[in-house]
Amino acid sequence: MIKNAMLPTVLLAIALSWMPVSFAEPITTTALGHNSPTEYMNAPYMPYANPDAPKGGTLSLDARGTFNSANKWMTTGVAMVGTDYLYDTLMTGSLNEAFTMYPQLASKVTYDPDDTSWIVYHLNPAARFWDGSPVTSSDVKATYDALLNKGPMYIRSYLGDIQEVQIINKQQVKFVFTSDDNKEILLTVGQFPVFAKSSIDADFEKITLTPLMGSGPYKLGRVDAGRSVSYVRDPNYWGRDLMVNRGRYNFDMIKFVYYQSDEIAFEGFKSGQYRFRPENKASNWATGYNFPAVKAGMIEKEAISSQNPVPMQGLVMNMRQPIFQDIRVRQALTAAYDFEWMNKTLFHGQYERLQSFFHGSELAATGTPSAAEMKVLSPLLSKLEPIQRQAVLAEWQLPTSDGSGFNRQGLLEARQLLLDAGFYYEDMKLYQPNGKRAHIEILMTGETVGRVLLPYIRNLKRLGFDATLRQVDSPQYYERMRTFDYDMVVDVFAQSLSPGAEQFGFWGSDAADQVGNRNTVGIKNVVIDRVVEKLGSAKNRQEIVLYTHVLDRLLRAGHYLVPLYGKSGTNVAYWDQYRHTETLPTNAVGIDYWWTDKEAEARVNQYLKK
Repeated sequence: MIKNAMLPTVLLAIALSWMPVSFAEPITTTALGHNSPTEYMNAPYMPYANPDAPKGGTLSLDARGTFNSANKWMTTGVAMVGTDYLYDTLMTGSLNEAFTMYPQLASKVTYDPDDTSWIVYHLNPAARFWDGSPVTSSDVKATYDALLNKGPMYIRSYLGDIQEVQIINKQQVKFVFTSDDNKEILLTVGQFPVFAKSSIDADFEKITLTPLMGSGPYKLGRVDAGRSVSYVRDPNYWGRDLMVNRGRYNFDMIKFVYYQSDEIAFEGFKSGQYRFRPENKASNWATGYNFPAVKAGMIEKEAISSQNPVPMQGLVMNMRQPIFQDIRVRQALTAAYDFEWMNKTLFHGQYERLQSFFHGSELAATGTPSAAEMKVLSPLLSKLEPIQRQAVLAEWQLPTSDGSGFNRQGLLEARQLLLDAGFYYEDMKLYQPNGKRAHIEILMTGETVGRVLLPYIRNLKRLGFDATLRQVDSPQYYERMRTFDYDMVVDVFAQSLSPGAEQFGFWGSDAADQVGNRNTVGIKNVVIDRVVEKLGSAKNRQEIVLYTHVLDRLLRAGHYLVPLYGKSGTNVAYWDQYRHTETLPTNAVGIDYWWTDKEAEARVNQYLKK
């Protein structure tokens, strides 16, 4: 019997129990987009591919330094270039969309849009490793367990939201995440190579030139230790007819030739030792292509545009070193860099000053903060030091010089900033507030950036610094980078059109203390942490753009590095044997979709025999 006083409550509960509750059903789909369209889900091939491209020929490129390992996914050794050709990923990205993935090893995925704390990848039953064995859920689980426990720290950080990888059956694997906050992790887990479990158990941490067993379109070919490495196309590649692979992987061989310097590498290109060259040196592009092969019509030069952000190349100031703690010192070191003179004298006016960490894209912050940006910034401003706070709110503009080569105004401003920071001069030498000599060592490997750094070193010496340029070999350089053993170093921060959780590795406080992570600056800033967290959990494209603008302002205002130079798009030079579709991808060169014209290749070979 129900008492009258309780009757309304009970009746309400009964009524509510009969009301339909709206919950989204789990979705099974063949494409995933993180705040990005999936335009090509039903396309027969990608729009920048030629499905009838002929197979054959050799794509040859250059590489720098040396190598002693075929595995770039462990914490030791120097991996050979090009190993990504050996492996398939669960899904593969579109080169025309911000962050969209299409099937490769996985034929489809299942997830719940209302509960993004898990996703199931369904493996293609036809997927095979090189030895003919099927790719199974056990291989996927073993791969991710190895990456999470033995992989480089920046990868562990990037995949840190994975709580567990569960095997449902032989062809279904479930990724369970720590929460449903990080929406992009659903796609992120589909981006990594999958290795055979048997080779992981035996060789994952072994420094060897024998690669882990893969299922990719190429197998490792000839290896000339320290000099070159070749990959040969597998004619029995299981995935050759997938939508994303039609018109892709057309070369019978892909070869990387190693050189110790760019100058020697350019001479190798001239003589045909390798035949495709992204040209990153402005003086070469402006005046270097006047050798006989060019005059004979054997070389093509092409400027390929891109909508991606220009990679931020800058001289990193290691915040782990006491000398860089005062933001005024970092401001002074930025003012000492004379971009205008270098661009005119060294670069033939071809480069742009990078005013943003996302330069040349819609993600770059411009002008003063918008109302939406101020809504994000206002609660956080009190946690910033005054100089950074002021710069965040102002319209950003790096110091400019008159291009005369003296940079008098910039050096005077730098000198005053150093004095304001408590530095002082004695016998024309600069000393820190603690009485120690103001010493800065810039670390480098190779010779490419030396001509850019030497004029900067001269300016630092004019300011009274004991400034030196330390050139080391590749293995020592990589180890010192891994352990953050430097004062200043040139680093490049490449960004996509869909930044997210990977920004923790670049700028996050936790990453600053993790050996091998990508926070080479050593930034520890609670405001940046908070904004990166918001960016990682962005719900739509508008929020991605908004939080990236705010992040951009914070990074610039911290003066954590000296922005050097960059260029929208990519300059490439190649021997006239390579072809591509008329419409290239919007976000990449897309070299995997090019092919060889066999008649043209024969003409080039005949020319080189003369």
